[in-house]
Amino acid sequence: MLRIVAAIALGLAVTQVSNLVTTIYLHRGLTHRALTYRPSISWVFRCVIWISTGMKPREWVAVHRKHHAFTDTENDPHTPTIYGWFKVLVTNAALYRRAARSPETVRKYAKDLPPDRWDTLVFDHAFVGLGVGITALILLLGVVPGLIASAVHAVFYLAIGGAVNGLGHHFGRRPYENSATNQQWLAWLSAGEGLHNNHHAAPTSARLSLNRGEIDPGWWFIALAKRCRLATIRLDHVKLK
Repeated sequence: MLRIVAAIALGLAVTQVSNLVTTIYLHRGLTHRALTYRPSISWVFRCVIWISTGMKPREWVAVHRKHHAFTDTENDPHTPTIYGWFKVLVTNAALYRRAARSPETVRKYAKDLPPDRWDTLVFDHAFVGLGVGITALILLLGVVPGLIASAVHAVFYLAIGGAVNGLGHHFGRRPYENSATNQQWLAWLSAGEGLHNNHHAAPTSARLSLNRGEIDPGWWFIALAKRCRLATIRLDHVKLK
């Protein structure tokens, strides 16, 4: 029983690490260029994404940039306005994959992120990355607990992503005039992404907490990385859209 509890706890911990890297690297860094990292730490982030999600960063970037270009219209890849919040919540990964499979979408919205040698040799092989991640958990915990940890991570990572895109465009506060919403409880689970209305109001801001009482856990890491000279923030002030 203790091993099962440990497996669940580790699965949740892996999810939080994946959420953190998704927001501070894929989202705020690569997609919106709110900050840049030293090449060494960017490479570590690429490894984390590869073994924990199997996603190709340029595809994630392309889909999210298209989301911002057509927010909550029929051309938005995952809008609750068209699909309904519940469908986005439970099928967000499928909606993402459908948009990411379009070569035209990737060419148009991620033309600044062409595949490099590391992508060709390593990071574009999604199932290899996932296999490495699952194998590492099995070696650490044993077969059954390792598979349980992997399943817990997969379920919660997909659920949190679906919540940001589904609930985060339907329920919550709208301090700024856009269709996204703020939910602090979701921000705790998603390393800040639940402050989605703030993000759509100021997409180039590296910090998502813009008002009193808001907490952005992802910003804590970014501020530490800046202090350690591992990251450079593009803007020293919040620029509202």
